[in-house]
Amino acid sequence: MPAAPMTLFDLAQRALSAQSVRMNAAASNLANAGAVAGSAEAAYRPLRPVFAARLDAASGLSSVAVQGVYQSSAAPIRQHDPGNPQADANGDVWAAPVDENAEMVEMMDASRQYQNLVEALSTAKQLMLETVRMK
Repeated sequence: MPAAPMTLFDLAQRALSAQSVRMNAAASNLANAGAVAGSAEAAYRPLRPVFAARLDAASGLSSVAVQGVYQSSAAPIRQHDPGNPQADANGDVWAAPVDENAEMVEMMDASRQYQNLVEALSTAKQLMLETVRMK
């Protein structure tokens, strides 16, 4: 039995989920900005969501899917801070390589996209209600 075609609401749900993942990753990165560790291996690395386009053969609509959320390969920032309790034998700590400005831009963009999707769903709902009233 063939799958039912994707609806506008299915499409919007996937897009809303993707924007939510973006916002959560950016929030996690911002929360860990400035965090330090005693070694490069233990330092926080920013999270990066990866998305993929998905084509629904039944409807011809293309949607988004979250492939995963991965740690960035950005190298931690070495800082000399011998007074820090986490400092190694050389007095160094490693700070999370988080660009706070870039993360704020990411969060604002994801938030705006989410808001646009909610507005589109609201408009679709209103149009459907008007159509039902016409009958």
